Amino acid sequence: MHVATFTPRHATRSLASPALLKWGLIATALGFLGVFLFVPLIAVFSYAFQKGADAWFAAIRTPESLAAIRLTLTAALISVPINLVFGLAASWLIARFQFPGRALLLTLIDLPFSISPVIAGLLFVLLFGRHGGLGPWLIEHGHPVLFAVPGIVLATLFVTFPFVAREVLPVLQAQGCDEEEAALTLGASGWRTFLQVTVPKVKWGVLYGVILCNARAMGEFGAVSVVSGHVRGVTTTLPLHAEILYNEYDFVGAFAVASLLTLLALATLVIKKYVEWRADAP
Repeated sequence: MHVATFTPRHATRSLASPALLKWGLIATALGFLGVFLFVPLIAVFSYAFQKGADAWFAAIRTPESLAAIRLTLTAALISVPINLVFGLAASWLIARFQFPGRALLLTLIDLPFSISPVIAGLLFVLLFGRHGGLGPWLIEHGHPVLFAVPGIVLATLFVTFPFVAREVLPVLQAQGCDEEEAALTLGASGWRTFLQVTVPKVKWGVLYGVILCNARAMGEFGAVSVVSGHVRGVTTTLPLHAEILYNEYDFVGAFAVASLLTLLALATLVIKKYVEWRADAP
């Protein structure tokens, strides 16, 4: 019977191949990141500061830019807490109870992930537009939704509501319900159990979901673009304002606004990594 033997040359080749594969994959990943991430980031900031820091600050301090910043923050400050409450309630309900329609609820939570934001905006137009189902009545009573702040908030709510629920739900399912059942057995009420046992167990998942939800809320473009009407200084968020400036060939202003959004995204990324580090810490 023939027995295969390995010479030192074969051993060297077998040890070298994984190393070559590893460095090849690292080079491919770095090249991909360089082309699709680092180069665009460098381009954004180089165009933004092309005429110096004074021009950058001047573009950010215009009334239209300040109004876009206020509207972006307003939409995020309204939508994130609402999505936090919904996400906690929905994830707790799905993780702890079996009920008719549970699978349907899970599907509906994932709906914004599968529907284009533009389509979501068009749905709001059909519902709240001048010829929509609720639009004429709301306009008649002085509460327009489209081309106004409520439309911006509703569109932002729709595209961001899955994030908290989808981050908290796996944590609840993984941790089980033994501690909650023990608390209920010892006489704690349902609310006390939820606030003092359930919420502390999922706090890092909640924070992670809130961070992602806030990042999406500030950067949303498609749905907000459809319902905003692009009323400059009134219904333009930061992404819409950057588009308007770019279409007007104000490249310094457009990239200044884009760089501000990029800084917000990088800050979100830093906070996200910090939360992940704290969650993994013993």
